[in-house]
Amino acid sequence: MKFSLTAASAALSILMASGMAGAFFVFSCGVMPGLNAAKPSSAINAMQTINQKIQNPLFVGAFMLLPVLAVVAGVLLMSLGQKSAAILFFAAAAVYVVGALVPSFAVNIPMNNDLDAVKIPSGTHEAAKIWSDYSGRWTAWNTVRAVFSWASVLLMGAGAYVWGKGA
Repeated sequence: MKFSLTAASAALSILMASGMAGAFFVFSCGVMPGLNAAKPSSAINAMQTINQKIQNPLFVGAFMLLPVLAVVAGVLLMSLGQKSAAILFFAAAAVYVVGALVPSFAVNIPMNNDLDAVKIPSGTHEAAKIWSDYSGRWTAWNTVRAVFSWASVLLMGAGAYVWGKGA
């Protein structure tokens, strides 16, 4: 039973980290460049809608529960005598918290909230200023989140590998 719970928590945390890394990556290299190519007022409107729709149970659950499941996997691995694998899962959780959650709550989410409060201006120049102030900084920090999420995936993958070698 403990082995099954360990495998499930490890697998789910890896899947969640992969999903988050992919979501952040797609935004940085696809969604944001696409919005940058649109009319600024359209980009603001689209991002406001995205910000509202992304707040759904599936996304928020994966976003927030990922480090919890990685820690659970680490604790269970430790209880199975797999200290090296456990440490890698603990490190993966810490990397995700520091590099994905902290920037999200310190930068990206406040920027989203600020953008959501904007009434889309009718003037092209004003809309362009709002969008350019938002887009570059938001994308840079989003890319940080992608890189740290990838690092988390790699650490958990290494943990799974070490666990497999030691089992």
